[in-house]
Amino acid sequence: MEEKKIMSIVAADGSIDEVEVVLAFEFKDNQKEYVIYTKNEKDEADNVTVYVSNVDRSTGQARLLGVESDEEWNRIKDVLRELAKAE
Repeated sequence: MEEKKIMSIVAADGSIDEVEVVLAFEFKDNQKEYVIYTKNEKDEADNVTVYVSNVDRSTGQARLLGVESDEEWNRIKDVLRELAKAE
């Protein structure tokens, strides 16, 4: 059994969330790094909710940013589809 990867996220208000990393990846063509993570919450259909963030390391400390464009979202959705097929 693979060990879960846990990441701490510090919110703007200083609160800290411990989340489980589902997948971290980078698009080589634009050098953008992303992380897909979950708080293991379930929606009304009993599906686990996942979150996607762009990882910015330009300040020396990783910051999670939103996804900027529809093109980025479409590429990320392709990664999620592949991930779902693998399970």
